[in-house]
Amino acid sequence: MVIHHPGAGAAPASSVGDDDFHWDDAAEAELQAIEAAYASAKRRRLPDWTSPSPSSRPRYSQSPVSGGYSQSPVSGGSTPSWVLTPPSFQGNVRARHQPISFGGKIVYCRTSSEVEKAAMDILSKIESIKAPGPVSLGFDLEWRPFPRRGEPPCKVAVMQLCMEKTLCYVLHIAHSGVPPKLKSLLEDNSSIKVGICIDNDARKMLNNYDTCVQPLMDLSILANAKLAGPPKRWSLASLTEMITCKELPKPSNIRMGNWEADVLTKKQLQYAATDAYISWYLYEALQSLPDCNAEAEIESVKVS
Repeated sequence: MVIHHPGAGAAPASSVGDDDFHWDDAAEAELQAIEAAYASAKRRRLPDWTSPSPSSRPRYSQSPVSGGYSQSPVSGGSTPSWVLTPPSFQGNVRARHQPISFGGKIVYCRTSSEVEKAAMDILSKIESIKAPGPVSLGFDLEWRPFPRRGEPPCKVAVMQLCMEKTLCYVLHIAHSGVPPKLKSLLEDNSSIKVGICIDNDARKMLNNYDTCVQPLMDLSILANAKLAGPPKRWSLASLTEMITCKELPKPSNIRMGNWEADVLTKKQLQYAATDAYISWYLYEALQSLPDCNAEAEIESVKVS
């Protein structure tokens, strides 16, 4: 079994408890410029149009020099000219969310024996917890998105499992297959597999490996039950931003890369582990919240 630790030379991974925003001097200067422009606009008094006729109002044309709008005097009048130039700002003034990344140990398994050992380790941990109900297990899959011409859709290549903040398993089942212990873990009721659009993942595992992954919890459905507001189709990235105020990186060159490679790169391992970890974390965070409908009922009882 190959164990991958995050590189010592890499940028430190952002945990959920870090500062939520990155606010630098440039952003502060831009904010001050906006506030000054807003205050100036409130103080400025525009000309008083005395005639309701549109033809008697000053005409405006874009200034080729300033980029603003200058007033052209109407015939028969000597209205003083003035120029309204909107303030120009460089860049977008918005708080930048820090990226979130799994900072624990990644256990990467490629052979059938390594995958079997990982499954047994997870089953032992679930049993040792002695929880009254199923234990949450962050679950995610990766596969090569585009099959070769004339070939059927690609099979699942990688499976990620996480049930704690310090350890995540990345199983390269394109090479190992789904050995008996892993199949038993995936079909066992002692753990609830959690993720976004997890029904689709479970269906693909059934079609590709004849493995019935269950029980399942779709985080989008859970979020709509726990968070106020109209129901949404949450993505893992949007739900991560809502709950943690952090960005879940989704670089297309990794997300849509070759997951059937002989050996996964460190970036692929980090990407895969982070998805499973954040699925587990979001489930735990949402489960700790009361149902928004239940809160509404409590409020109505108090009012009445």
